[in-house]
Amino acid sequence: MSAGYEAAAVVGAVFAALYAAHMVGDHFVQTQHQADHKGLPGWRGRVACLGHVVSYTATGVVALLVLVLGTGLTLDPWRVAAGLAISAVTHYIADRRTPLRRLAEATGSARFYLLGVPRPGRDDNPSLGTGAYALDQSWHIGWLFVAAVVIA
Repeated sequence: MSAGYEAAAVVGAVFAALYAAHMVGDHFVQTQHQADHKGLPGWRGRVACLGHVVSYTATGVVALLVLVLGTGLTLDPWRVAAGLAISAVTHYIADRRTPLRRLAEATGSARFYLLGVPRPGRDDNPSLGTGAYALDQSWHIGWLFVAAVVIA
């Protein structure tokens, strides 16, 4: 097998581990307090978001350890640190809400961002099915791929 195929296989394995960690860290590990407060303005929101990103990143570390221990794969610790830093910083940016909303507005996706948001004065869509959530997840998964390439 050529070096290119081996590198691609490592990227795939690392991405799979990070994606699994993302799903667990973003939905199970995150506390309700973090979810409710991470987008608030000021220090209260920043601290809640930072707490979420720390636990989210720790979940990524665990997933990569499981990958390494389960497969014997060798990963460079500096590249792992760089990849996890990319994931953590970009996750924080998106989860503060305003940067992602502004990006959606700048790219012509403002209406999609608001898709599924309850109408003023109503509670008519209490679900995860919002445009903001879809854009949030797309942003995170895109950066997880970048992190996987950096790590591999």
